[in-house]
Amino acid sequence: MHYDEFALLRENAEEFGLPHDPPPVVRREHVDVGDGRTVSALVWDTGSPRLVLLHGGAQNAHTWDTVALALRVPLVAIDLPGHGHSSHRDDHAYWPAENAAAVEIAVRALAPDAQLVVGMSLGGLTALALADRAPDLVRELVLVDVTPGVDREKASAIAQFVDGPEHFDSFEEILERTVRFNPTRSVASLRRGVLHNALQLPDGRWRWRYDLPRRGSGEGDDGRILPGLDALWDAIGRLAVPLTLVRGALSPVVDDADVAELRRRNPAARVEVVDGAGHSIQGDRPLELAALLRARLDG
Repeated sequence: MHYDEFALLRENAEEFGLPHDPPPVVRREHVDVGDGRTVSALVWDTGSPRLVLLHGGAQNAHTWDTVALALRVPLVAIDLPGHGHSSHRDDHAYWPAENAAAVEIAVRALAPDAQLVVGMSLGGLTALALADRAPDLVRELVLVDVTPGVDREKASAIAQFVDGPEHFDSFEEILERTVRFNPTRSVASLRRGVLHNALQLPDGRWRWRYDLPRRGSGEGDDGRILPGLDALWDAIGRLAVPLTLVRGALSPVVDDADVAELRRRNPAARVEVVDGAGHSIQGDRPLELAALLRARLDG
């Protein structure tokens, strides 16, 4: 199946009533992060990037395409290590602290003066770890539907999806599973997402691009799904820059107790709720999310 990652942007624009003529200027960059690995990113426009966007686990930088089209400002959307076109790790350790070490190098190379760092789910926890280790790079932080209070129960639907088959006999099979697990998304948007996030093998089967720990990965049995979450709660308390949490109204990943703890740790934090959105707000309600980000850029 032919795949042109930038040709699909017209479909994004048409689905959400956004202009596409002239088409956006987007290029793919690869940044050497050491040990023979690279971090890949989509660089939108030719000016100095105003935003850095970090996607969630099992996603890639293209999850932000509609948001980027709506914003029409220079920005960088990064493929987290082990995702998209970024290199895989031999140890499969794609936790926030490890991700942040690689992302720091990429942000310094591509967007050192960005006004806003935005991270969704695993990308949000990575952004929080980045703010803690490299505060000069994070002038304002937006967490999209995640806090360090995430646990296995809250993220059970995500875990079930990621823990699915490693190979699929056809594109239709991998798309059908994706549609089943994403009832708040249009089939057209999910088809684009699969094209960006999957590879066809020489034998005709399909597999996901991302490399994530699956069953038997050695994760603890205390209900947590990521190491270092307590340290990330502490990082929220240390933040010296504006913090916004954007919640999906239909998402179970952030609950009221998480919001209360966030506000206890960082009383100045803003909390926004997007109606009609599940966990992936950038996919469910991209225009609403873009409007919230625009307000932070212009504020």
